[in-house]
Amino acid sequence: MSKTAIIIPCYNEAVSIKGVIEDCKKYLPQAEIYVCDNNSTDNTAEIAKSLNAIVKHEYRQGKGNVIRKMFREIDADCYVLIDGDGTYPLDCAQKMCDMILKEDVDMVVGDRLSTTYFQKNKRPFHNFGNRLVRFVINRIFRSRIRDVMSGYRVMSKFFVKSFPVLSQGFEIETEMTLHALDKKFNIKEIPVNYTDRQEGSFSKLNTFSDGILVLKTIFMLFKDYKPFKFFSIIAFILLAFSMFLFIPIFIEFLQTGKVPRYPTLFVSGVISTIALLMWVCGIILQTIVRKHNEVYEIMLNRIKNQ
Repeated sequence: MSKTAIIIPCYNEAVSIKGVIEDCKKYLPQAEIYVCDNNSTDNTAEIAKSLNAIVKHEYRQGKGNVIRKMFREIDADCYVLIDGDGTYPLDCAQKMCDMILKEDVDMVVGDRLSTTYFQKNKRPFHNFGNRLVRFVINRIFRSRIRDVMSGYRVMSKFFVKSFPVLSQGFEIETEMTLHALDKKFNIKEIPVNYTDRQEGSFSKLNTFSDGILVLKTIFMLFKDYKPFKFFSIIAFILLAFSMFLFIPIFIEFLQTGKVPRYPTLFVSGVISTIALLMWVCGIILQTIVRKHNEVYEIMLNRIKNQ
């Protein structure tokens, strides 16, 4: 029989954790429930223990650190990742698990943005941020992901045990999505209703500081995963600026036969050289990434056959 593990990262979720665990037992009665307490100052861990959940502790602050620990320590065939704030209903969890176990899907994402998220979420900057991140990632990776940062995911053992967790905080969901897209894992999405937090429960996500971290993660992973495109864009911008400086000088030279602004010509030449170097860097790094992907595919084959 396939083993299903429910992973619930928690930081001060005493108000909602009971309802989340009860929903887990209702909709996935066969699953083992793991609550990972991330330095809560309330009685989240005690409530979880009283409901017979397996409680673990991660003392390095941050959701990414929690997920790294749980992915390393828990062995299962199907992993359900759900937030402890009670904003995600679990009525479609069994269907999501069946897609992992029976249809050879690697990750099923609970898509909030296609249903009630924008109506229920009262923070306009969060809504704008979700749309911006979705637009940027779909443009970069030529994908059609509807909810990049959903905290409700069901994953296969194949994905979990081959996913290198690099993030420490809330940017972890973005990292998971980008990794799955770049490494061509089989991703599906299911629309899920999003409900607002219960009264007395507060979000730990900071719109601006965590939003900057998410954008930084996208920027860094774009550079790492698609270096040719990344450095080509930089090269194009530098070359365009170089031409902006050079063309007036060239026109003046054609008209008068003189070059009166040698410093500007020199700067234009230096910028053009840097642009060329950026483009060459992109070519070299893309070759390295391709070789890395070949090695990664071989590693995946070994994991699959274990």
